[in-house]
Formats: sequence, C-alpha cells, structure tokens
Amino acid sequence: MASLKGKTLFITGASRGIGEAIGLRAARDGANIVIAAKTETAHAKLPGTIHSAAEAMENAGGQALPLVMDIRDEAQIARAVEAAIARFGGIDILVNNASAISLTGTAETPLKRFDLMMGVNTRGSFACAQACLPHLKRASNPHILTIAPPLNLNPRWFAPHVVYTIAKYGMSLLVLGQAEEFKPFGIAVNALWPRTVIATAALQMIPGIDPKAARTPAIMADAARTILCGPARGPTGQFFIDDEVLRADGITDFSVYAADPNRAPLPDLFLDP
Repeated sequence: MASLKGKTLFITGASRGIGEAIGLRAARDGANIVIAAKTETAHAKLPGTIHSAAEAMENAGGQALPLVMDIRDEAQIARAVEAAIARFGGIDILVNNASAISLTGTAETPLKRFDLMMGVNTRGSFACAQACLPHLKRASNPHILTIAPPLNLNPRWFAPHVVYTIAKYGMSLLVLGQAEEFKPFGIAVNALWPRTVIATAALQMIPGIDPKAARTPAIMADAARTILCGPARGPTGQFFIDDEVLRADGITDFSVYAADPNRAPLPDLFLDP
C-alpha cells in the first residue's frame, strides 16, 4: 500500500507532539484522523488542542474528527470509538500514542502519579485496543502501532524512574502479547520508538533536557507512515526504531529532522549505546 488515503486512524493523544505529527502525515495522504485526546481548550504551558490539531490536519488534506477523551475512562473510550464509526464507517489503524511521564524515583513519585502513568500508558493502551478490536478485525489492512520502547532489562533504565519504565514497558508487553493474539485476525501489532529525544512541548517540561538537542516529531511521523503502509500480514510484534525504519526505506540524510542543525540530538531512553 503506497498511501494511507481513505484509511481511518484512531490516534490517542493527537492534540500535539508525536501523535499530532503522525496525524498530519497521514492527512497529507488523504486519511481520516480521529483525534482522541483530553485537551479541548488551550493549556497554559502545552500548546495545541484537539480543535487546532483537527484544523491543521484538514488543511493538510485529510478529514479530522476531534473528540474529547480521557484514556483512563472506559466509557469515554467507547463513546469515541462509536463516534469514529458513525463518522467514518470503520477503524483501520489504532495508534497508541498517549502517555504520561514522570522521571522520578520511588521517594519522589506520589501514588497519584503512579496511578496516572499506569492508567494512561499501560491500561489506556489495553483499553483502546480492546475497544477498537472488533472494528480492526473488519478492516482490510489493520494495524496497531504503539509508541513504546524495545524491552531492555538493563537496570540503568529502571533505577532513576522505575514507575515510568514499568508503565512504558507495560505498553511494550502489550505489543508482544497482542501481536501473537491478533495474528489469526491479520492485525499487525508493532511498536515504534525514537533513536533520539523528540522536540515536543512536553519535553520542555522535563528539567535538564534542551529541546534543541533533539529531532522533530516529523521523523516519527514518517517512520510511522512507512510501517502503516506495509501489509498487516507482514511484520508483527516488532520494536521498530524510527531512523532504522527510514534507512530501510532508502532515507540516509536525517539532518532534515534536526530541531537545531548545530546541535547533535541526545539519545532517547531505553536504548543502550
């Protein structure tokens, strides 16, 4: 499949950042984008709402459906899926992008923050897959793509922020298990993770990380499109890295993705040197 034209993507957390970039790239193909996210009105520190994202995607050539959805709320997920079906007639692709982050140790992580990361990252990805599954089964080339890292049991990735790591690895384990579970239905389930930190608004809220020493979300969007244009009965249960996907697709110049051409991008979490 050379294009995502006419395909319907249900993207969680698509009001900004990587989720919005994936939606914009698909919109350029003429895809339908369900923007399932919490932000309906502008946030003081995080720009972007479901409505501004929808406008940008429609200007890019796609059709957009902005929906307020708290990924921790089962009823809201069900209503969002129903609205997507009512508007577009089906769901071809689920992108599990929504994520909560707190790079804090055990003593510094309140249980409320623990519950947030588990609820958004692991539970939310499971709940969305469960809700979309009946519709993905009916799609012609169904994919689930989760923004999650390859599983790496090096203790260095646990010690500084054990809860965040467990919550993200929960998403990764869902990829591993659901890829095998959904194989009889012809649904590809894969993960995508960036080689470097990605310059998003959320990154600016993490102390000590310079957003200029990063790549733009466009690299993740281009890599996601390459995966999602592939056959659903092709690779499944894979943990793709963004620049490896693009390199295999013939792209060798990654300087176009630099947030600042004069700064080398920092490596992202969970990838050993």
